[in-house]
Amino acid sequence: MRRASSVERGDLLTVGASRAAERLTAPGDRRNGHEVEDTTAMAIRGDAAGQAFALPTDPEPEMGAAAPRLDPARARMRRLPDPKPLTQHGPARIIAMCNQKGGVGKTTSTINLGAALVEYGRKVLLIDLDPQGALSVGLGVPAQNLDRTIYNALMERRTSLKDVRVSTDIPGLDLVPSNIDLSAAEVQLVSEVAREQTLLRILADVRDDYDYILIDCQPSLGLLTVNALTAAQGVIIPLECEFFSLRGVALLVDTIDKVKERLNPSLEIDGILATMYDTRTVHCREVFSRVVEAFGDTVFQTVITRTVRFPETTVAGQPITTWAPTSSGASAYRDLAKEVLAL
Repeated sequence: MRRASSVERGDLLTVGASRAAERLTAPGDRRNGHEVEDTTAMAIRGDAAGQAFALPTDPEPEMGAAAPRLDPARARMRRLPDPKPLTQHGPARIIAMCNQKGGVGKTTSTINLGAALVEYGRKVLLIDLDPQGALSVGLGVPAQNLDRTIYNALMERRTSLKDVRVSTDIPGLDLVPSNIDLSAAEVQLVSEVAREQTLLRILADVRDDYDYILIDCQPSLGLLTVNALTAAQGVIIPLECEFFSLRGVALLVDTIDKVKERLNPSLEIDGILATMYDTRTVHCREVFSRVVEAFGDTVFQTVITRTVRFPETTVAGQPITTWAPTSSGASAYRDLAKEVLAL
């Protein structure tokens, strides 16, 4: 004889409990001299017993089939074309890495995107436009001990970017360092004529030497950031997959629109880069889905996931592409470089 499955046994328990309840009399009735229990309560307990024994009828989805549906980032993945080799260098495309919220991965993305572009044969200049000097520290440059930095190029007419740029350990990747002195520039530039175009003016001397110039902006929408947006042709917005970061994007986009309207008509948003992405959390996936819904194809296909390798690279003073070249983080920034080169 065929044995009943656990689901069938659960159904039988439920039906049996219900029929037993129907045979009982109403509350207050007496049988053999004893008061009968409430039939409704007994029926509820019978249903609960049946559900406790019953197993789910729908089978669990396979992990491979469910992953693209559950992870919105993976569902957008497409094969990226390989970059074409260059026959000559320059003039550079200027990109500002900008977000007024701190701790979203601007500096990390500037370093590693620049290093990845170099791997594809491009010459890259990184500009540290943050008085904290995190970009300089991240590349192992002791900016606090330097006599001349980006501050001198901005405020002294006899000093050019060629005088303050330094070479890094990666051939083809140069740096214009910064330190705390730059914090005074925002105050001093207020009285300057065409103060928003100061950075644009000094970049003209080196633009033909590079293919890309990446500007690491400070976490604010002050005069230095406006200078970067005025000089840039494109903006990459690193966005942590977290609710407070999402709130600030609208304000940043409004600032970009104002700069484009009043100072730099050629300014465009190259893309929004999701950083610190963790597919294990529902919150990260929901924030990423909302960003894609709002900005569509402006969001880069590449997402930067959390990994312990990034803090290690800061201590080592190297990009992740050289410190951990086979890591997921290095692979992600190489994919980002492909997307940037395809723009």
